[in-house]
Amino acid sequence: MAESIEIRHLYKIFGPQGAELVEAVKGGVTKAELNDRHSHVLGLRNINIAMPAGRISVVMGLSGSGKSTLLRHINRLIEPTIGEVLVGGVDVCRMSPAELRAFRRTRTAMVFQKFALLPHRTVLENTAYGLGIQGIDRSTARAKAREWIDRVGLAGFEHHYPHQLSGGMQQRVGLARALATDADILLMDEAFSALDPLIRVDMQTMLLDLQHDLKKTVVFITHDLDEALRLGDRIAVLRDGEVVQQGTGQEIVLAPADDYISAFVREVNRGRVLQAGSIMKPLEPSPSAGPGLAVPAACVLDDAARQMLAAGVTRANVTDAIGRPVGTVDLAMIVAAMVTPAGDPPHPPA
Repeated sequence: MAESIEIRHLYKIFGPQGAELVEAVKGGVTKAELNDRHSHVLGLRNINIAMPAGRISVVMGLSGSGKSTLLRHINRLIEPTIGEVLVGGVDVCRMSPAELRAFRRTRTAMVFQKFALLPHRTVLENTAYGLGIQGIDRSTARAKAREWIDRVGLAGFEHHYPHQLSGGMQQRVGLARALATDADILLMDEAFSALDPLIRVDMQTMLLDLQHDLKKTVVFITHDLDEALRLGDRIAVLRDGEVVQQGTGQEIVLAPADDYISAFVREVNRGRVLQAGSIMKPLEPSPSAGPGLAVPAACVLDDAARQMLAAGVTRANVTDAIGRPVGTVDLAMIVAAMVTPAGDPPHPPA
């Protein structure tokens, strides 16, 4: 059963006197000031994020924003300066060494940007590696590993070594290894960033397909907004160790919190991101949509516009998950929503 993750008042200050400098950071000392005055590095400042069970939560930001540091707090590869990381209501930061080892072995799994495969082991052996760590017998581990190798599209490559595989295939092995352990939580650190664009899209599609069936709690780290918007049920944007904005992709694109976020979303193809449900207006007492055209609330605007043009109408009802009308949308609304607001900064601030 998938578990929720809740991060509360999390601070990380790198340096020997980190705990002593928390109050200074709370008082407003900046990352640059902390480094200049005290030779300490501010990794995270007052992080508060709720990551729902069974969903994909994306943490994004530019290099140095603290996103990978945050991820490594979830399985406590990095010790927090202060704060809580609650998984299923239990604070990981207070686990004993034995509890933490069990937590890492059975409840979390990681997928890395650089694949992290063992070069002297075959695809089958790499995939079964985590099962061996769990103490599962060799024959059972290999049978389960074969199932996941097939699931990620690598059947027939069981006895190949990593150097014989493309980058995309190696990352499929990394994903199969993580999923084979049946951990509730999947931690993915820039997992697709090293891949070519087309392979990257294929991997995103495969992850979404798998997630549709598995319902894992996935924490996905990326610096790419398009990837975040495609994958994330919820997104948190970090800058200099702080959360600048968090919410659904629709909320972030439609209502950026500041110029920094506006710069990120400026070049987004809004027609492929925004959904009909996010811009619809309430139903009128006697709604009409021409010849009865209706589009799902989750339909992106590009597709909604194409359907309306194909049907020769300028207006459609918007329906919920079970097909009930919940609002209306027209072509003028779609065009207005697809146009980037004027005055946004051209590039994300450094």
